Amino acid sequence: MKLAIIEDEQVHREILSAYLKDWSRERKLPINIVDFPSAESFLFAWEEQRDFDMLFVDIQMKEMSGMEMAKRVREQDSDIVIVFTTGIADYLEEGYEVEALHYLLKPISQEKLFRCMDRAMKKGGQEKFLLVHTKEELLKLSMEQIMFIEARGHGCVIEIYVPMGETRQVEITESISELEQQLNGGEFIKCHRSYLCRIGGIHHIDRTEIVLDNGSKIPVSRRLYVQVNQAFIRYFRKEGN
Repeated sequence: MKLAIIEDEQVHREILSAYLKDWSRERKLPINIVDFPSAESFLFAWEEQRDFDMLFVDIQMKEMSGMEMAKRVREQDSDIVIVFTTGIADYLEEGYEVEALHYLLKPISQEKLFRCMDRAMKKGGQEKFLLVHTKEELLKLSMEQIMFIEARGHGCVIEIYVPMGETRQVEITESISELEQQLNGGEFIKCHRSYLCRIGGIHHIDRTEIVLDNGSKIPVSRRLYVQVNQAFIRYFRKEGN
């Protein structure tokens, strides 16, 4: 889990970092902490590599405020966990706009920080993400929303489905073989030389095609049919236990 501390006062960065390391040791959950002295410095790093899972953001900073920074981040990432740190409890209404998980009032106590982290873990559950590149940017995709991956040219197309939302496709630069290695042993299986599908997204399997929960249909090869069918049965037997 990768965390960012965005705080313009060094003493508060050090205190928060120490508490987070204590939490990591007690819970036996590894974390990677990166701190930033300003909103601008974080945004610069975030534009290059959007792989942060959780942000601790000081609201009152010089130049750009933490609230303004959080709004920019939330416009492009609906999953990242945001926690505000502040000495003044006057920002609750604005915090709802960016779906902040929590407010930590300064001086921050270790006990409250531990409760906040435990809450974040409970909220996040076991959700997993896949980092991929388009021609313009690095994307963090929820694996639970991926229906299938199709090889196309030198790259791939990923179909994403959000329940009660829309199906969309994203063109990425990674090859099907690269993604197959990344996802090997997980919830994805190769069903055709040009396709990987998420087992949990399968509605049913015919002899020549797979029908997914969002209505999409993809081919299944004769050579891989038995393997895919068995993986499908094992997955849903496990889910039912």
